[in-house]
Amino acid sequence: MTLARLQDNPAFALYQIAWKTLDWLYPPFCGGCGKLGWRWCSECHAQVQRMEETQICQQCGNSRPAGGLCAHCQSQPPPYQALRSRGIFSGSLRNAIHRLKYGRDVGLGEALAQPLLEKLQQLNWSINLISAIPLSKNRLKQRGYNQAGLLARPLALGWKVAYSTRAIQRIKDTPTQVGLSAPQRRENVRGVFCANPRLVQGRSVLLIDDVAPSGSTMRECAISLVEAGA
Repeated sequence: MTLARLQDNPAFALYQIAWKTLDWLYPPFCGGCGKLGWRWCSECHAQVQRMEETQICQQCGNSRPAGGLCAHCQSQPPPYQALRSRGIFSGSLRNAIHRLKYGRDVGLGEALAQPLLEKLQQLNWSINLISAIPLSKNRLKQRGYNQAGLLARPLALGWKVAYSTRAIQRIKDTPTQVGLSAPQRRENVRGVFCANPRLVQGRSVLLIDDVAPSGSTMRECAISLVEAGA
């Protein structure tokens, strides 16, 4: 999908107009630096450290100077086709994601989805369903929203593909992943997701999360999606 097609998208244009109207009525503060009048300013956007395609493993997306596949993906291929990140979790991007996740700054979802649309254009993946890593019922009730869903929904709207909150569900409540080692993260999310075959069978699914420090959650979700026929 080209930038022209993205711009020629009435539903997405109306969605953006709605947020711009809210910004005019209630001027926001940048999620990265706190500058008045922006939800995500151009300076913070420019400061994001990006993962160059030529320097990462083409499957897990981790740093690899020579490109191709890393040794881990060669010996233990992940269940997903590819994992990509828009930027490294540090600096202004870290600040913004923390505000989105813990500060109830829900407007950052639409603002941070814009760079994800740019990334999706570059990758040119063939997808027909977008979903988000699900929260447990208890955590969703406590927080009031799924921060990954706030990124995924405008991405689906901009890309003109279906979005579903029911494609994959968390069937067990687990402790937070924050502070756990990589092995502990893998064990913590083992077997806690279940995908809906009626929604994902035969479809190419793009799964969105706010951060992927070890990839453990993505791996478990991908296993359940593949088992359900995605």
